Amino acid sequence: MDRLDAMRVFVAVAEGQGFSSAARRLAMSPPSVTRAVAALEERVGARLLRRTTRSVRLTEAGTRFLADCKRILGEIEEAEASAAGAHAAPRGQLGVSAPVMFGRLFVAPVLLDFLERHPRVTAQTLLVDRIVDLMDEGLDVAVRIADLADSSLSAVRVGWMRRVVCASPAYLAARGTPQVPADLSRHDAIAFSASATRPEWPFVSGGKTRTVRPSAQLIANTAEVAVAAAVAGRGVTRVLAYQIAAELSSGQLQIVLADFERPPLPIHVVHLEGRRAVARVRAFVDFAVDRLRADPRLQG
Repeated sequence: MDRLDAMRVFVAVAEGQGFSSAARRLAMSPPSVTRAVAALEERVGARLLRRTTRSVRLTEAGTRFLADCKRILGEIEEAEASAAGAHAAPRGQLGVSAPVMFGRLFVAPVLLDFLERHPRVTAQTLLVDRIVDLMDEGLDVAVRIADLADSSLSAVRVGWMRRVVCASPAYLAARGTPQVPADLSRHDAIAFSASATRPEWPFVSGGKTRTVRPSAQLIANTAEVAVAAAVAGRGVTRVLAYQIAAELSSGQLQIVLADFERPPLPIHVVHLEGRRAVARVRAFVDFAVDRLRADPRLQG
């Protein structure tokens, strides 16, 4: 088996997290798959997979090598397509991640339109309210609403999003409208957080950032739950503006403490490999950037 075929076997084992699943996917015998990976490990001089009786996991060296293998195989695939005159038609599988509600409202429509234009591309989504590692998850593109840390990812800013505090008119009528962040100590809070910790809400006052830690009876791990609780009059919550757009329009919620908001968060489309990414990734990034930048709801 040549080196490229061995790399394809390794990728199949890593993505399927097993030798048997890779064998079925590649129409090979399990012993042949095992031999191919062993020969590849001997060639590179490093253990790529950690095997137990129940699972197969990548080592640190294997994680790096998997990314290189996928890039190399993708470039070969693209070169072959270009030689055949098909370089203008992206193909293959595309992995996209985004926050749950943002993915449903903004990313999914863009992705569906992209797939309609490019029928040879298939896609999978991972919509979660946390930052995912594209390499670890086997994904290509993510939309992130956050200040980005330095990384090897390429990022294109497509918009801005406010972080707002809100409550129902009935709750505010009963409990009073907070005028300054310190007033939140007298209110019930609904926290939206991926971790079950007491919320910390930063505000800007007098040119300085000050953090308020309101008392929360409910800590929700999805924005939908936090918003529904606020609509029901259970307290004040702090979410991204797009997450309550419908409720603001209908009058079910209203924003408070707007004068103390921190600057809006940037919205980025991030991806691996920059302009060296395969055609389907480049095409989707360009398509998504144009569509999201044109959406007035994402411009702060």
